Amino acid sequence: MAGFGHGWVSPCKGQPRGGGWSRRAGRGGAAGLCKAATTGDRARGAAGRRRDGSDEQRSRPDPGSGAAPPGACGGISPGIPPRISRPGVPSLTLSPVPQGRAVGSWVRALLSRAGSVPVPVPGLALAPRGPAEEPPLPGWPLPQLVSLFLPEFPVRPSARQQQLKILGFVAKGSFGTILKVLDCGREKVCAVKVVPKVEVLRRDTLKQCKEEVSIQRQVRHPFVHGLGDSWQGQRHLFIMCPYCSTGDLHALWRAAGCLAEATVRLFAAELVLVLVYLHDLGIMHRDVKMENILLDERGHLKLTDFGLSRYLRWGERAHTICGTLQYMAPEVLSGGPYSHAADWWSLGVLLFALASGEFPVAPAGDHVAMLERVKESSYESPPEFSPELARLLAELLCHNPLYRLRYLHHFQGHPFFRGVAFDADLLQKDPVLVAVAPRPPEQPPPDPATFADFDCDLTALPDRPWPG
Repeated sequence: MAGFGHGWVSPCKGQPRGGGWSRRAGRGGAAGLCKAATTGDRARGAAGRRRDGSDEQRSRPDPGSGAAPPGACGGISPGIPPRISRPGVPSLTLSPVPQGRAVGSWVRALLSRAGSVPVPVPGLALAPRGPAEEPPLPGWPLPQLVSLFLPEFPVRPSARQQQLKILGFVAKGSFGTILKVLDCGREKVCAVKVVPKVEVLRRDTLKQCKEEVSIQRQVRHPFVHGLGDSWQGQRHLFIMCPYCSTGDLHALWRAAGCLAEATVRLFAAELVLVLVYLHDLGIMHRDVKMENILLDERGHLKLTDFGLSRYLRWGERAHTICGTLQYMAPEVLSGGPYSHAADWWSLGVLLFALASGEFPVAPAGDHVAMLERVKESSYESPPEFSPELARLLAELLCHNPLYRLRYLHHFQGHPFFRGVAFDADLLQKDPVLVAVAPRPPEQPPPDPATFADFDCDLTALPDRPWPG
């Protein structure tokens, strides 16, 4: 399996793969769906509105003056932006890229502009196009499109991009494609998630996409799948991570049915260390599930897919309904407020499924129906569970988040973890044989036509086979 978890996995067991999702609740009950929504209302441009709410009087500028109308760039201060012109084409006004909440209005303003001419950017390798072909994203000036994703997605020299060759196809989700890729320069096999820029902008997930990379750059932990590199091309964003050939925890669980308590105890200890580490940094994962946990070559865990993660300072609360339905805490299903404690509920659901082979609550079609089932469930542990495991699950699957286990000392002194050293080096000392044994099926090489619009040449397969 790839270095990325299947961020595109079904919200309920037995349903088609569809990916973690989020529902953003707006004012007046309006809501929208997206793969990785940001918390709070979408950014709104303040220009064109007075403080009393009345419309601001706009005047049409002189066509030859070069002055931009107030509010034309979603709240940017009016002035005379720089103009770029080339022989034979109209001059192009480049508005400065706003920051913070003004970005959303700026994007919408750009989408409404027609006929803009892309301008080459130094260092960005453009794919050859015929004179009659469309620009990469019609109506988008290329310098502004590039600057939107900086600095998390820098522009890489074309020579660096051409060193990547596709070895296989890993997964296709609603938000991007995950590929097994050979980095010829370093002779390493990696996984690359390829995300079309236009999808990020259409779904208004620019902030969340950049925060995903920012978080992965910051995190350094033995049980976290680290970021290898990220960059942007003319049409796509690329996120590269090491490739994990053993598979993910979901594939192991499907093959084994259920795991012995000794294995569950080891995996639980590793995940406890990861979540405590992330929460100490103020990071909430918000999509802890088996599909987002990879297995290294020794069978130990690697938490991945930070596409729904966000920074949440101590005392702050989130309100976005996001994650995977069967793993969502009740306070998340109800639309908040919720905090880092929601991750511990997801861990309880995961451990229950690993030990029993079934989820504690049957799947539902939407978050409202799922909330009702969660409220009605008593989470009775199967008789084959030991009293220590049953107690741990009851303390994680607690409806009141204030009473859930959440601190490291809570787990260090818990009867279920008696004799377990919460030390990453010691936990990784021995291989997990049951996790190393299964191997995911190899995927056939992808059709090169699938990647005809890629920014760099990923379609040429290597001359000799590579491991991994």
